[in-house]
Amino acid sequence: MLKRYMHKRERHFAMLNDNRTVQPFDLGPEFVVDHVNGHDRREVLAEHSRWAVENSDAHFAAPEGVKYLVDRRLYPSTASLSAAELKKPVKQTELEVVTWQSAVETPSIENNTAYATYFPAGTADIPVRNPSAVIILPHWNAKAGTYFDLAKFFNKVGMSALRLTLPYHEERMPPELTRADHLVAPNVGRSLQSIRQAILDTRAAVTWLKEQGYEKVGIVGTSIGSCVSFMAFVHDLRIDAAVFNHVSGYMADVVWHGLSTYHVRESFGDNLTLDELRQYWLPVSPMAYMEKLASLPERPQRYIYTKYDLSFPIDLSLETMEALRRHNVKHSEVSLPCGHYTLGEKPWVYIDGYKIISYLRKHLR
Repeated sequence: MLKRYMHKRERHFAMLNDNRTVQPFDLGPEFVVDHVNGHDRREVLAEHSRWAVENSDAHFAAPEGVKYLVDRRLYPSTASLSAAELKKPVKQTELEVVTWQSAVETPSIENNTAYATYFPAGTADIPVRNPSAVIILPHWNAKAGTYFDLAKFFNKVGMSALRLTLPYHEERMPPELTRADHLVAPNVGRSLQSIRQAILDTRAAVTWLKEQGYEKVGIVGTSIGSCVSFMAFVHDLRIDAAVFNHVSGYMADVVWHGLSTYHVRESFGDNLTLDELRQYWLPVSPMAYMEKLASLPERPQRYIYTKYDLSFPIDLSLETMEALRRHNVKHSEVSLPCGHYTLGEKPWVYIDGYKIISYLRKHLR
């Protein structure tokens, strides 16, 4: 009965104000290789996939020589408010925003600047001892201001936070989009480029925190942010602890079977099979790096998944947990009796927040 109820709620929340549209399918190898030169486009993608997995340390290398700019901005900005909202008193908060040129140059100029909102713990007069900071990666199509509350809760337990804006979101969204459709798209190559960009932006965020003097850095990502966090964690030993909020081993399987991505699946049509897509997207899928993770020094890592998830179906989460156990990766595992969208509802959102904050506080102090 609980399963039926949760699935009903999941479908309700998923289709609220649904503005998903079916986009044109494209293999898009030009987004990941410099010259296609008349070669078979499918073989180009397959070869790129093989190379990227085998050379992932180079493919996801931390950007060097990044120049960061820090300024203060009022949130919410008046430009983001409707006329009706502007007629009422608006409480604005001054926040610090870090920007830098993304290491991946995309066709969308707006998307090539990375943004992260900084929530330092303590004050200039009362600094935090043994400082630690957490990078927060939001879910797909997260709105401005989401996860700010999580960042403030980290502050309350003495930890700073840096909330990253994912590619094609908020200020990074080009004018032709109303959703961040280029991040997870029926354009196979563009999706590869976008997720790689998110990983490199995350590694640049780690560098900035280290430059500020933080001794320990943690990370938490939700949904697609969980996937990006995992890739950054595997390829960056400067990240000391991690929480992955929603779990799946293959990006292709989530898109193929998930409720939230039905429009992307429809766009693929019969142009390729799930096996082909899994092969092409293997470089941005956690399952490709289980052996690599097992070979690294042990670090605290927690995986949170929900039993009634229709967007990250439960069998995909359990498959990932089994892979971790098979490779003898020591980890913490949390299963909650709700779904993908209902995790953001009370009381699950509070339980989830506690599981995230308490774990990172324990391992970053």
